[in-house]
Amino acid sequence: MQTYTRHRAAVLGSPIGHSLSPDLHRAAHAALGLTGWSYGRFEVDEAGIKEFLESRGPEWAGLSLTMPLKRAVIPLLDEVSECAASVEAVNTVLLHPDGRRTGDNTDVPGMVAALREHGVRRVETATVLGAGATASSALAALRTVCAGEVTAYVRGAARAAQMRDWSERLGTAVRTAPWERAAEGLRADLVIATTPHGATDELAAAVPSAPGVLFDVLYDPWPTALAAAWRRAGGAVVGGLDLLVHQAVGQVELFTGCRAAPLGAMRVAGERARARAAGGPAPETAGHDDETKAEER
Repeated sequence: MQTYTRHRAAVLGSPIGHSLSPDLHRAAHAALGLTGWSYGRFEVDEAGIKEFLESRGPEWAGLSLTMPLKRAVIPLLDEVSECAASVEAVNTVLLHPDGRRTGDNTDVPGMVAALREHGVRRVETATVLGAGATASSALAALRTVCAGEVTAYVRGAARAAQMRDWSERLGTAVRTAPWERAAEGLRADLVIATTPHGATDELAAAVPSAPGVLFDVLYDPWPTALAAAWRRAGGAVVGGLDLLVHQAVGQVELFTGCRAAPLGAMRVAGERARARAAGGPAPETAGHDDETKAEER
């Protein structure tokens, strides 16, 4: 068993109560034998992130970030990795013993790993639905995955310009199209939906008769209407839990210094937590939940 002096981490965001990250990280700590580690959950918005960072003590190793903090945190960091800078999104903050704060992005390699796990290594055409922070990570992942054309379906000229700017920065050829034509994009070999809950429900009726692969980054609630329709049509679906687990693997390795996070144990923990959230059996590790509530107070 291993013990550490820097043994605290947490996920931040707003809203954050639905996050499964504590279940994944705690499962990793248990499987790796990391005694004394804790992983909490904190409701923090853009107005509160600066104060939160400045109030962390030397026992803190790192933070996982979700919306709306992935971009808001960047000016508060001493250094940002090349990957995070290229997509203007930080989902991982490392808190160093000397007080430095550095940012990284595990969403991009997490997307690639999730697709590869489902047998998707190379496609000829791809569609991105949406233009938020996750969409930029999707474009970065498609540099590795897509050999041909990428089309992004977005709402408004400003979002379209933003996607074109990212594509130039990332070296990924992207054309943009209005959201009203998004049904056309469902015919691509790979469709990555990066939109909030409910945004793609209207597209469920437009799923083609022989769909390719859908990567829907949502995991709560699951399945989305689009994912359910996609499966009914016989298409392969990669879900948000796949992404969450794979990006968390990268975070665990960065926070703890362990070289191989336990993917299997983390996936099982995530599936159980999602089942509980959907009305399944009570949590098996209620003590952890109590600890998180105490930290949030």
